[in-house]
Amino acid sequence: MTSVAAEAGLTAGVAGQATDLEPRLRSGVAELGFALGDTQIRSLLAYLALIAKWTRVYNLTALREPADMLTHHLLDSLAAVPALRRQLAAMAAAPEAALLDVGAGAGLPGAVFAICFPGLRVTCVDTVAKKAAFIKQVALELTLPNLAGLHARVESLTQPFDIICSRAFASLADFTVWSAPALKVGGVWMALKGKRPDDEIAALPASIDVFHVEQLTVPGLAAERCIVWARPAMPGVSR
Repeated sequence: MTSVAAEAGLTAGVAGQATDLEPRLRSGVAELGFALGDTQIRSLLAYLALIAKWTRVYNLTALREPADMLTHHLLDSLAAVPALRRQLAAMAAAPEAALLDVGAGAGLPGAVFAICFPGLRVTCVDTVAKKAAFIKQVALELTLPNLAGLHARVESLTQPFDIICSRAFASLADFTVWSAPALKVGGVWMALKGKRPDDEIAALPASIDVFHVEQLTVPGLAAERCIVWARPAMPGVSR
């Protein structure tokens, strides 16, 4: 088989596996209590297929099987969608609010959020060039004008974002300190964590206010998950 034919066969095989997962994806979204349109479901499955395809060459994720990626990547990220929706409503952000995903890797959760929130401008930043390139390819192939990949260190960013999120990126102290220059006035941090990180919360400086720790349940995944919501503390207010 020629290299071109092999590549075509691989792409078709990965896409076929991802399509077979559609019932599980739809069931998981329903279990999480929200709805997605058919186009969004197809985009999520196509995104999963792209991760599987690129991982064979660029090692984007340690997982290799689309079924595992569905649970540990897609549904794990989708579990945060209702919480993000509530936070955006509470902030009364502009129609096109901006979210920065720090250390985005394969775009989790940033690319998932871009698919679920067409009006949300999502930038995925990573220090690894191939990962930023992958996000750009996702935006191109899935026609996601609200998704951008950026090869940079988060400390170098000054463009303001309404929400800065991360998933298994760094300690809360490092995450908030490194990304603080990019946080818009009135903005918040959204850290997706496993078990509630009480030690990390206690280690935060008084200038950071953790205003909510939200427990998450991921369909099909028997593991602890939570979101740590934080913002700059009001002057003169101590934790």
